[in-house]
Amino acid sequence: MAANLAKRPTKVEFKLKLPCRITKRAKWFLASCPILDIHSQGENEEKAKKNLIEATSLFLISCIERSTLDEVLKKCGFTPIHPIPGLIKAIPTMAHENYISVPIPFLVESGTECRA
Repeated sequence: MAANLAKRPTKVEFKLKLPCRITKRAKWFLASCPILDIHSQGENEEKAKKNLIEATSLFLISCIERSTLDEVLKKCGFTPIHPIPGLIKAIPTMAHENYISVPIPFLVESGTECRA
């Protein structure tokens, strides 16, 4: 019985906080994540934002599955910030910017050895 429990997958979820813009055109709300060049729309602001989160999540999952996430992020201008105490707090955010929280779900096999 204990052997079966050790093999159960564990759900892990990463979340990315990304800037977004929402504008209204005619009867539609347009939502975009300019740093990844991803766009969506909806009948209202909430649906447009929800559709953008879904589109961004699917895009990032697709990049992970194709092993192209690193390449895509570099092409979009992303560079890693190494953890330096106080650095994250020192980076200003624009007060007028909206953000979306994009979930990226994973399943991890328990008991699997990983060497990074």
